[in-house]
Amino acid sequence: MRLLQVTIPTGKRETVLGALDDEGVDYVVTDETSGREFTAIVHVPLPNPAVEPVLERLREAGIDDEAYTVVVEASTVVSRRFEELEDRYAEEEEVDEGRIAREELQTRAEELAPALRIYATMTVISAIIATAGLLLDSPAVVVGSMVIAPLIGPAMAASVGTVLDEQELFNRGVKLQVLGMSLAVVSAAAFAVFVRYAHLIPPGIEITEVPEIRERLAPDFLSLAVALGAGVAGALSLSSGVSAAIVGVMIAVALIPPAATVGIGIAWGLPMVSIGSGVLALVNGLSINVAAIAVLWYNGYRPRHWFRLDEARSAVLKRVAILAVAIAVLSVFLGGVTYNSFQNAETEADIRDGVEGVVAENERATHLDTQVEFTDGILLSRPDRVVVTVGVPPENGEAVGGLAERIDTAVDDGAGHDVRTQVRYVTIEQAD
Repeated sequence: MRLLQVTIPTGKRETVLGALDDEGVDYVVTDETSGREFTAIVHVPLPNPAVEPVLERLREAGIDDEAYTVVVEASTVVSRRFEELEDRYAEEEEVDEGRIAREELQTRAEELAPALRIYATMTVISAIIATAGLLLDSPAVVVGSMVIAPLIGPAMAASVGTVLDEQELFNRGVKLQVLGMSLAVVSAAAFAVFVRYAHLIPPGIEITEVPEIRERLAPDFLSLAVALGAGVAGALSLSSGVSAAIVGVMIAVALIPPAATVGIGIAWGLPMVSIGSGVLALVNGLSINVAAIAVLWYNGYRPRHWFRLDEARSAVLKRVAILAVAIAVLSVFLGGVTYNSFQNAETEADIRDGVEGVVAENERATHLDTQVEFTDGILLSRPDRVVVTVGVPPENGEAVGGLAERIDTAVDDGAGHDVRTQVRYVTIEQAD
């Protein structure tokens, strides 16, 4: 529910009150005694779906931007006439009861885009904490960094500015997004360099072997689904007037850890680490924006003036097309990673099956484990080394003679090329 408060200019009182009567809404009028160009203030309790049509009707009656129009949230309205008004708007099939007015949407988007100093500071802190969490392999610390990341505001501001044709809001959203991601990468790289050369972590650590970092090096199409879902959730939370705090964490999930991984790759001089996570961050950022724009436009948000509708529609189509093309280009990388991962999984399964079959042919040997190691790379990795562990009885080690050669042949056949194979024999004894 909302309480609409509007100042009525001198000479417009009868017209404005007549417009409210035509809308069938209840209201209270108080005289304005400040001596300025306003003669009265009208207070109108409204259900959410009624706010936008009533505001549109008041503009037609002569209420322009010179008057004060305030929309505030009302917790409770006790009135039989108000209940009848709610029922009337609820019966209209095209009305979304959870949808806030266009003016309120714009205000919320502007409020979500914080002041530059606060935004920059919070982004830097979030990126540093995320970097520490990644290097520590601590999911809890990484999640904590997402909670304080202020990245939902700029994304929603750019999307709202697009559908409402508010160029200033759109420009602010885009600039803050670019600034935020740049600050995140730079601050993460600077902190990672400090950590590395101050020996705050073991000097021999393999960055690409840290699970929290490794999972962001080879993004696939599932990453795209996460970003699109975050964009849809962000737009829905914004347009329904509910808190966007939790959704903001989801958007930060898609942006902050990949940006921090880019910085770590720069600090350790590993281009492939930065490239893989950088593509992930770009795809996620673009997907969040295109999903939010699509949801807001589908929910019926348009510019205030009808003669700007064609211009806004053209801007929406143009920006969505640019975003879609960029996502499609970057998705080639995601597709390559997905295909390579699928191929490697199939190859690994073939190698394991071949090794198990060879070992099973020898009654005295027991297959214990097969580890497949792949070459470094994101798009072109393939099996490079296989370590097979075989158990043999203590008194019959000679019974497995020639097994290593047969295992090597099975591994090469499964991989489709020559692979370094190491067979380890472990003495096992089974008690009856």
